[in-house]
Amino acid sequence: MTEEEMRRRLLQLQVEHRDLDAAIAALTDAGGQDQLQVARLKKRKLRLKDQIAMIEDYLTPDIIA
Repeated sequence: MTEEEMRRRLLQLQVEHRDLDAAIAALTDAGGQDQLQVARLKKRKLRLKDQIAMIEDYLTPDIIA
């Protein structure tokens, strides 16, 4: 994967992460009857967060000063 492809993928993941956040909030505000669905969305959101962190770590090298 090239750096440009990684940056595009990072943006896609960030958008999906925000969308999941909005979906979770909407389900919770609407009464939250389907706790299983909320739990699944939260789990997916955490996986996305891990993928985002991994790509960000790769794109931003550690600089030892």
